[in-house]
Amino acid sequence: MNEARFERLAAEALDSLPEQFLVHLENVEVVIEHLPSAEDLADAGLEGEPPESLLGLYFGVPLTERDSSYAALPDRITLYQGSIEAVAGEDPEAVREEVQATVIHEIAHYYGISDERLEEMGWD
Repeated sequence: MNEARFERLAAEALDSLPEQFLVHLENVEVVIEHLPSAEDLADAGLEGEPPESLLGLYFGVPLTERDSSYAALPDRITLYQGSIEAVAGEDPEAVREEVQATVIHEIAHYYGISDERLEEMGWD
């Protein structure tokens, strides 16, 4: 899938979020990279794992950990197109679903929801 089409899927995933989540989503940049770096894998606790094991990564300070003095560069959600496509295969609908799930997962981290809690909720 070309990058422009993948970017549209990411935008659609963001636009499809309920308003209650979008209203508090501020100062967050969503970027697309092909595959995670070794540093990205290490940041995610996946050091030594294949790049395809990481579909997305949230970089920032979750809302639940901020105080009134918080001021920083934009938080960033990175979607790894190559990883998502490796997991989803060539079916465009499967790619769309994986992009949607990854966006939801990373935005949950922005809101301070841990991987463990996401797993409990069925979003692993």
